[in-house]
Amino acid sequence: MYLACLNIITQLDVIALAAAEKEAENQAFKAFLRSHESAAIDELVQELDATITPQIDCTSCGNCCRSLMINVTDSEITSLAAHLNRSEADIKEQYIETGSNNDIMVMNTIPCHFLTANCCSIYEHRFAECREFPGLHQPEFTSRLFAMLMHYGRCLIIYNVLEEMKKRLGFKGESNT
Repeated sequence: MYLACLNIITQLDVIALAAAEKEAENQAFKAFLRSHESAAIDELVQELDATITPQIDCTSCGNCCRSLMINVTDSEITSLAAHLNRSEADIKEQYIETGSNNDIMVMNTIPCHFLTANCCSIYEHRFAECREFPGLHQPEFTSRLFAMLMHYGRCLIIYNVLEEMKKRLGFKGESNT
């Protein structure tokens, strides 16, 4: 395990600016990762996730709650309705937008209705996509690079994991491709 002290960035404004400045570099890094074995990348990502995530207080950030579109399932609506002591129809009417074919349901506002004073008011009953974000613990990281790079400038964990990956893998910038 890599035990060197990591320089963790915890300011959203810093990573937002870096995301804009490093767009070409990150596209080159995406191409660079294609030359690495997927399982090895997963192992590195999960190691870094386990090291970096505890150093970032997601509950004091809440940026994902202010910027992500969240898909919702019928069972999550049922659970939320029970928790809020309301009908499923009320929950759907107030908080959910349904696709034209009724095949997808999403929260109908960004930021999330349930973000109160930078905290999730339904934290113990939050949706699966909220629980799983940023998903660095899941396998096949390289197949999700588009989403990871999309969230690079808004999620402190993703930003720090990707930046540390660049160091650990010897990525030298755009000249690496």
